[in-house]
This record gives sequence, C-alpha cells and structure tokens, in this order.
Amino acid sequence: MNNAPLLSTRDVPPRAAWALEQAGVPPLLARLFAARGVQDPAELDDGLARLLSPDTLKGNAEAARLLADAIEAGERICLVADYDCDGATACVVALRGLALLGARPEQLGYVVPDRAIHGYGLTPAIVELALPQRPQVLMTVDNGIASIAGVAHAKALGLKVLVTDHHLPALVDGVVALPAADALVNPSQPGCGFESKNIAGVGVAFYVLLALRSELRRRGRFDATNQPKLDGLLDLVALGTVADVVKLDANNRRLVAQGLKRMRAGRVQPGVAALFSAAGRDCGRANAFDLGFALGPRINAAGRLSDMTLGIECLLSDEPGRALELAKQLDAINRERREIEAGMKEQAELKLAELLRQPLLQGQPPAALCLFEPEFHEGVVGIIASRLKDRIHRPSFVFARGADGQLKGSGRSIPGFHLRDALDLVSKRRPELLKKFGGHAMAAGCTLVEDGFEAFDAALQEVAAEWLDASALTRQLRTDGPLPPELHTPATVRELEAQVWGQAFEAPLFCDEVEVVSQRIVGERHLKLRLRQAGVLREAIWFGHIEPVPTHGRLAYRLSLDEYQGQQRVQLVVEALL
Repeated sequence: MNNAPLLSTRDVPPRAAWALEQAGVPPLLARLFAARGVQDPAELDDGLARLLSPDTLKGNAEAARLLADAIEAGERICLVADYDCDGATACVVALRGLALLGARPEQLGYVVPDRAIHGYGLTPAIVELALPQRPQVLMTVDNGIASIAGVAHAKALGLKVLVTDHHLPALVDGVVALPAADALVNPSQPGCGFESKNIAGVGVAFYVLLALRSELRRRGRFDATNQPKLDGLLDLVALGTVADVVKLDANNRRLVAQGLKRMRAGRVQPGVAALFSAAGRDCGRANAFDLGFALGPRINAAGRLSDMTLGIECLLSDEPGRALELAKQLDAINRERREIEAGMKEQAELKLAELLRQPLLQGQPPAALCLFEPEFHEGVVGIIASRLKDRIHRPSFVFARGADGQLKGSGRSIPGFHLRDALDLVSKRRPELLKKFGGHAMAAGCTLVEDGFEAFDAALQEVAAEWLDASALTRQLRTDGPLPPELHTPATVRELEAQVWGQAFEAPLFCDEVEVVSQRIVGERHLKLRLRQAGVLREAIWFGHIEPVPTHGRLAYRLSLDEYQGQQRVQLVVEALL
C-alpha cells in the first residue's frame, strides 16, 4: 500500500505578513501566522478584554438567571458531566466557579456516566443516578444537546434543567430537534450568533459563569471592583480545549494562551500541577503539546478504562498531596491504556492487512474503513480509529462489543468527510441499523443493532464513495517551506513553543532538500538520521518509522530541542521524506 503524502507549501499573503511585521511580530512568526489566516495584528492580542462577549451566546442570559435564582434560593445544583477530558474540566470549572460566585458546598454535586454502563449524555438512567443527591437543578456540561428523552424525564420529575454543550443537535427527519430544557447554551444551536462555533464544552461552561457573574452583579451581590475573579479557572479551560481537539480559532487561542500563561507562572490548580509532575513535564514551560499529549490522555484514560470521577476529583482537589496521589493513579491507568491500545492496534493492523489482500481492493484501502473485533475494549476504539485514519488516510470506524452487549463504534475522519452527517445519511437510508449516533465533522460515535456491522460497513462505504474523490483520498502535508539555516537555533524552538498551535492552527512544518548521511534504528521503533542540509550536518529522528529512507529527498520536519547532560541542541522531527 502506497500511503506517501503529497507535500504542498502554504501560501503566505504578503500584505498580511507585512502588516504583522510592521506591528512588531518577528519575521518568522509573521510568515507563519499569515499562512494560517491571520490578517490583523489584533487577532494575536490574547488579552482577556479581547474575548468574545458572553452576551452573544444564545441562552446565556436565561442560564445566568436560572443559576442566580438557584444560588439565592439555596437550591441544590447537580452537574451532569461527560467522561472525557473536556467533560471533566467543564465539570470542575463549573463547580469551582459556582462556589466562587456564592454557591455553598452543600448546594453542589455532580454525576458522571460510566462509559460501559450508561453511555453518553443525559439519559433517563443518568437522571435516576442523580436523584439520590436530591437536586432541584440539573446542569449538563459538554453534553445534553441531543438528550431529548433525558431532559423530558428530568422535567417530568419536577427538576429544572440547564443544558450547556457544544456538540451538534439531534436531527429528527432532517429537522433539528432540541431538548425542552429551561435554558440551553450551545453555539451550535440554531439562531446563536456567537462567533466561535468551535468552542469546547469547558469553554461554554466558563462563558456561563461569566454571564452568571454579570447577573449577580446586576442583583447587587457585588460590583465590578470586588467581584470574584474567574480567570484562575483558565488553566482548566486551556486543558479541556486543547484535549478536545477543537479548532483553535482566535477566541479559543486566547483562552488557551491565557491558561498557558498561568501555568508557566505557577498559578494552577493543584491537580493540574500534579498531572504535570506525574507526566514528567515542566509546568513552568507548559505548551499546548503538553496539554494535548501528556495531561489530556491521563485524564481521558480514567473515562476509557475506569471511572472519570478519578479525573474530576484530581482536578477538584485543593490539597497538593492528595492531587498528586490521584494524578499517579491516572498515570498508571494511562499506562494500562497504552498496553491495551498496543494489542488492539496490532490486531487492527492484521485485519487491515487481511482486508487489503482482497482481490477487489488490489492492495489499496477502501473509501472508508470499518473494523470489528469482539475482544476490542470499547474505551479504546476511538484511539484505534484515529491511528488507522492516520495510517491509511480514510474515514475509519472501529467497533467493540460493549459491556452491555451492544455493538459500539467510534470513528475519526479526514478533511472533506463530515462524519456526523455521514451517519445521519446512513440512518436515513438504513433506519433499522443505527440505534443512536452523534458527534462532529471529524469524530463521531454510534451504537448499532446486533449483527449490524456488515450492513453498516456497506452503507458507510456507499456514502464515502459518493462524497470522496481521489484528491480527498490522498494525504497531504501542508508545509511552511524552507527554514533559513541561521534560524536552526534553540531560541527559534523556544519562540515557536511559546505560541499556541493546534487543530486548524497547526504547528509549523518546514520542508528542505537534504542528503541522508547515515541512518540507524534506535529503541527498536524509531529511525535516527544524520542529514546534510545546505552544507550543514543536522540530527533528526523519525518516530515510529524503521524502514530505510533514500539518500536524497525533500524532508518535512518540525523543530524540537534535544536535551542531554544539560546541553540543548536542535533536533529535526521527521514527518515525511520523499
């Protein structure tokens, strides 16, 4: 199977780059930012005053009044969380924020579904799970927009319901259907003018708190000079935002930048500091990569293999010793997750190889990939789908038999294939197949009827064949062109690491012609290279790659710092060599 990517160079609008340079942005950063669509220097202002107004978020005023009334009446508020990092951080942001704004400890509680038992969202079963806490108000975070039955059940029991979410609403016969909540805050709901449609669930929770503070200020609880400060929650907002891999538009970048600044200054929740310690990372040098690939997976591991209560309690703890103990437990669960993932990935690769040997495919992957293995762990199928998607550049769904006996799948997609919309089309064509589904353009999940895998596979293949052409099925790496030799310095690496990169605002990827002087395998899984670039010898490593490479070619690479015995040197991290 030939899966070599096409390399292309990002266009750099000269006027935008010039305007950024004139505003004092260093030339390299001006070039990189302009290539990512930044036209106005004001877009790079990460000050809190530049955040979008909470007043533009539809339903936020109603949510603020509901919560203010509940706090003043002494009503008990129960948070309904989700079992991923976004849901966990959103829960902790809401609990900490409500306490800051006057809710007493006895007024606050939370429940979080068990992935294997309850499934996703505010279901009637989750409402029942919350009832022993005797809540008067249920507030969802990072879920609820599609929980029509669950909200109806809660309302029938006399509870008030506030839904805060960022996922897409449910469709019934092609028409958007919203739950009958007392208040609903979600930028993806019809008629919402909030510009950042990509805000994470934790960001929505933070914006609800901003509106609540304004409402309480209007009621005379405090004034602008003595109001509670909510910016201390931004480390959690940054963590959840990056971990949920939402598009880093200007507003999300500001939220993440503010959180990273607090981390580097040591102004973090004890749980966040403990996670940095457990991951062996330096909080004082925090960057978005740390959040997405070190802290986020440790929180997510609890929801995948155990109980997300562990992750929430770690982030809720105000006692550093207790937080570190919980962070170490999360680290151990994450190690277990990696072991399970390794075994599942090996099985998936074998099944993929078997599939590619079919005569009709002639060694090329189908337009969409669906795999099912009864022994797969349902908490890890999403990771395996992501690995397969990266491997073959195809929309990929991986299924497991859940603890409740149902066939549960998680999918990841490629640009040009909206996965949630694809599931919606499958459900219209084969209404008997999908018991439920939901998600985003790039990630989605579903539950199938028993023995529905083969029919689903065929139906998704049909949609993919209709929607995807040859160009969409070819993996492309967009690079930032060559990096001048004089910029291969530790100072350049540190300058780049200090910026906020992520989904749809990708970290720089440079491309240069190189000569391979030597190559050897290290750690049994990685290729160590010595290269000659513009007459200068460079050290490089290609993680997860052991096949020999040609002696000359175009190298797509990122910059990193390799530290050894107190010395720092620039190392190239290879993405492709063609």
